[in-house]
Amino acid sequence: MDRQKPFSPSPHRVTLHDFTLWEPILRLLLASSTDRRPDRSTRVAGRIGLQSWSLALRRPSPPPGRASQIEDMREEFDAVGRVQGALAAAGIDDIAFAAEISPTGRTALHLLGPSPAVEPGIGNPHPGALILVEGALPEPWRRLPEPVPGVVPAASADPLLLERTLRERLPDAIGATEAEIAAAEARLGVTLPAELTALYRVTRARWADWGDDHEKANRVFAAVGCELLPLDELYLADAQSRYCRWEFAAMEAAVGARPGAAVQGLVGSPGWIAFGDNGGGDRLAIDLTPGPGGHVGQIIILNHEDNIGAALLADSLTDLVLDRSGAEGDGPHDGTPSPVAHVNIRSLTSIEAAAHPGLEVLSIGVWDDEPLSLAPVAGLPRLRTLSAYPGTLADPLEIVQLTGLEYLALGPQDWRALLDAGAVPRSLSAAAIEVRGPEDPLFVVAVANELLALWDRPRIEQTVIEGELGPVG
Repeated sequence: MDRQKPFSPSPHRVTLHDFTLWEPILRLLLASSTDRRPDRSTRVAGRIGLQSWSLALRRPSPPPGRASQIEDMREEFDAVGRVQGALAAAGIDDIAFAAEISPTGRTALHLLGPSPAVEPGIGNPHPGALILVEGALPEPWRRLPEPVPGVVPAASADPLLLERTLRERLPDAIGATEAEIAAAEARLGVTLPAELTALYRVTRARWADWGDDHEKANRVFAAVGCELLPLDELYLADAQSRYCRWEFAAMEAAVGARPGAAVQGLVGSPGWIAFGDNGGGDRLAIDLTPGPGGHVGQIIILNHEDNIGAALLADSLTDLVLDRSGAEGDGPHDGTPSPVAHVNIRSLTSIEAAAHPGLEVLSIGVWDDEPLSLAPVAGLPRLRTLSAYPGTLADPLEIVQLTGLEYLALGPQDWRALLDAGAVPRSLSAAAIEVRGPEDPLFVVAVANELLALWDRPRIEQTVIEGELGPVG
């Protein structure tokens, strides 16, 4: 079970390589194991980070009518806190481990150290995505906005009306000077649109100007229609500002300037100037690179739960402040097949149904029928991502027919087949090992290190620490 860190761990003198540091964790895992046998060793594994941990522990149930409390899990929290303290002292964010404990208590603990070429796993001891090419980004994160000739500001955009309205609503606000506006433009490398300049001439939205008076701040938010970022915190909501792990980012597709769309389907754009927040973590931006159906200077909102795309909020900043509707959305879909296809028991039920020339991402998930052939997608010009659950491929070696892959996620046995045949695609920028169900972390790490070695990337370090836990009851 994955647990979020509820407190700051206390530092300890012992280091990560001291067996005594790990004894409490190992005893808890051993006591919770359903695999213990008196005639063979027991294997346990987990992951501990500075902010969270994932350990297969059975936790005590609270008394009827009472929720679980920290004191109910004090032993676990103290044991994890000791390791977190050692991680902090070593300057390490996260570490996985696997241990084999003999019936006599003799223990071999494998610490699976971090690698700069490997993203941490999520909720298990297995590694995350392997970054095979340093600095590589998934295709959607490399996509720039398309030029769209003929787009103009909305007729409703009126900087003079906008400024007059805001001065009436905020007569005591402190506005930005021309020098401050020029400094913001120099920092961003863009000229601020007239409406945004008009807004900040009225208020620069600094907390220092409000003297930590929340009522004054709320009046500004009410006057503008969002939580306004201070002028010196404006930023370009480009792709780099929207971080996403490779294993998720590679499964996305940018659709660009779809016909009739008001907003281009992008991760981010150098023409998206983020200036506000809706109070729930979603950012508002002025869009200087709209789609064919949009307007220069329209207001869009970037959902913090999405990795890609934005929604039209208002045709202009004037409309937003005056609370005038008029944004009509992106209109009907043009019928183009999706560049992302999911084949599983709930979605598409064949590779043939997923295949089309614009396919970029093929995800093969839970499957209860005969394994699938990749022949229908061989040679597709834009296919760059394949993710396949273990056991879903009839012949992993068919992957050699997919010549444009930049990301590949397979089960460890499928990777083993490719490695043994010398058939790992050299076009890859990143890869992942899909683990479903119990799998020896040491085997998974061995496969990961073989893949990293093909690109001469830093391996996952392994340190073996031996110790005694005493007889296993």
